[in-house]
Amino acid sequence: MKPIYLDYLSANPLLPEVQEAMIEAIRKNLGNPSSQHQLGDQAAEALEKARGQVACLLNCANPKEIVFTSGGTESINQAIKGVALANQGKGNHLVTSNIEHNAVLRTLRRLRMMDFKVSSVSVDSSGRVDPAEVAKVITPQTILV
Repeated sequence: MKPIYLDYLSANPLLPEVQEAMIEAIRKNLGNPSSQHQLGDQAAEALEKARGQVACLLNCANPKEIVFTSGGTESINQAIKGVALANQGKGNHLVTSNIEHNAVLRTLRRLRMMDFKVSSVSVDSSGRVDPAEVAKVITPQTILV
């Protein structure tokens, strides 16, 4: 019987061509892109090339809009905290659901410690959020849903 992989929350199987591209990049670019030497410069060039390619795929006008992170947890943390802290002068209220990933919950817990308010809405038996429930908890201080 062929196994079926269902743990996409933790990691995704890579396509063989993606694996090959990653191995090639690792072989070619041994430097830290922040280092001030030839290998670092080469790694920085490769990183900027990749940033440009991703920006093109996503139709971003400016490649600087593309931010690379180490993974999902860091991405979630950076996105939520980034929006919250950038909009602190406009409000301090965030809305979430009761079935969020642990990375979301930990980030929200940390923001609560920084005097942000968080409202959580329930989902139905299919895991769907009712927009009317979200509307009920939105306040003039809401900066992220």
